[in-house]
Amino acid sequence: MRDMFSVPTDDIFLRGRNDAIELLKAWAGTSLAFAVAQAGGNILSGNFWLLLLPIAAATCGIGFLLHELAHRVVARNYGAQAHFIANNGWLLISIVLAFTGFFIAAPGAVWHRGYLTKMQGGLIALAGPVTNLVLALLFLALALLAPVGWLGLVGAVGFRINAWLGLFNMIPFGPFDGAKVLDWDWRVFAVTVAAGLFLVFVLPQAIRI
Repeated sequence: MRDMFSVPTDDIFLRGRNDAIELLKAWAGTSLAFAVAQAGGNILSGNFWLLLLPIAAATCGIGFLLHELAHRVVARNYGAQAHFIANNGWLLISIVLAFTGFFIAAPGAVWHRGYLTKMQGGLIALAGPVTNLVLALLFLALALLAPVGWLGLVGAVGFRINAWLGLFNMIPFGPFDGAKVLDWDWRVFAVTVAAGLFLVFVLPQAIRI
């Protein structure tokens, strides 16, 4: 998931854009793609509309939404101009690919402008994955408190997808958050990746979730 580009906020692509609408598009598109992929492309059943889509919106969709908001909040906290722009093309592609059972997410990016130190840039990048890892723990708590029923399912799905999102975005190259974090401080990078690996691979086996 590409999260941040340093571009002028008065760029033609930003004119007339509303952050709330852009975030809503990304949330809805990502939720739909995740639900379609989980359903194996079968969207005609009541199970898809009454179960899979609401769960996708409450887990994967929320995970992406808060991930991007975390970038924006931290960037603005450092005095940078920051706006989220949905990637309409990739949202459509992700929905189409989901019908093959393959889930890919590129909902959009936080575009920002302003002078930032390397540490500030690293912390802005770190905010997204850390948000997903914290969400994973919150969903895990929900799953443990309500191990059966709809809430338990939301907790289990939310834990797994957010743990994966947190770890995936720490890839240390290209446009991923991990590249910016590693460029700032390898120790912070290592701790965050270790936390992600623990949540993705170790904890589910230990607690059988």
